[in-house]
Amino acid sequence: MKILTVLTYYRPHTSGLTIYAERLARAFVKRGHQVTVMTTQYDPSLPLEEIMDGVKVIRIPVAARVSKGVIAPTFGFVATKLVAQHDVVQLHLPQFDAPGVALRARLFGKPAVLTYHCDLFLTRTWFNRFVNFVVDFQNNMAGRLANHIVTYTQDYADNSPYLSRYASKLTPILPPVELPVPTPQAVSAFAREHHIDERKPVIGMAARLAAEKGVEVLLDALPIILKKYPKAQVLFAGTYQNVMGEQAYSDRLMPRIHEYEQQGHWTFLGNLDPIQMAAFYPNLDVLTVPSLNSTEAFGLVQIEAMMNKVPSVPSGLPGVRRPVQMHGMGVVSQIGDSASLAESILGVLDEPQKYQGDIAAIKKAYDPDSIAQEYEKLFERLMKRSK
Repeated sequence: MKILTVLTYYRPHTSGLTIYAERLARAFVKRGHQVTVMTTQYDPSLPLEEIMDGVKVIRIPVAARVSKGVIAPTFGFVATKLVAQHDVVQLHLPQFDAPGVALRARLFGKPAVLTYHCDLFLTRTWFNRFVNFVVDFQNNMAGRLANHIVTYTQDYADNSPYLSRYASKLTPILPPVELPVPTPQAVSAFAREHHIDERKPVIGMAARLAAEKGVEVLLDALPIILKKYPKAQVLFAGTYQNVMGEQAYSDRLMPRIHEYEQQGHWTFLGNLDPIQMAAFYPNLDVLTVPSLNSTEAFGLVQIEAMMNKVPSVPSGLPGVRRPVQMHGMGVVSQIGDSASLAESILGVLDEPQKYQGDIAAIKKAYDPDSIAQEYEKLFERLMKRSK
């Protein structure tokens, strides 16, 4: 099968969406499919074309940026050629160019499947309201033109204004999750590097420093946690400097974070590669995902943590609450409530034995090969209909 995957950002850009797309594309290749990823050259230093883990990546030059999006004038021209050459088109939303690609798929008689990752919420300015309106319009056009839509959970779909419109052509498929198995030496070296042996417990957060991630909720919860565990430490893995569109948010939080850094209660780790992430999780006592709105649809990092026997404390957002509800490894806190977050984290730290799960079953459920098979079944069904 020749699969064309289309999305605005692809690796080495780091986000839950790009990691999902990369894992799935690699899994398709391992199963014998020919996979092409069409994306944008968001960084001019990236090659226009390369092979990454057997996946052909084609990047379209960017002429300008609009908020967190890009304008690539030749995107449509390249899409026409590539859609014609492939058997099925998979689009990752949110994506401004999705309806144009979905329309081309219809014209060429190729099934188009949208993978809907999350809603888009930008900070409330007049310009961002316009951007939100345009993205919503484009997503809806893509939804109408696509043959089918995939999302992570039925919980998220039931609570999404966008997905609820397309219930008749919607299938929930769990996201692909995988990590290398860390060596004991790597885990110990990570602990020594970040002085973890000296400070317990360790609370992990793996995200961009962005407003929707709810970092300030964790900051507000820390004083309560530190009263009971005065040596507690937060390890923050992910981009925290020069995050697109988040400078004002960063400027507001950094003075408080720096105070905790100086006291040894907060450590920024920056972006970690998969091997480093594999050493990160076993050093945690709990992971938290205190996200604030539906730009977070699941929180892949929760599954990565659970695979390493680490429980999670997410906010009660639709979709985000599902890993804990499904696997019993953690406590769901109230959205945006620092006292609830602190209470939930303390509950896990006080009685960790209550929040252990079936690790083997979790790994099997999210194995990229298993997820790729679910997509294959969907693609084959749609291809038969289109004949």
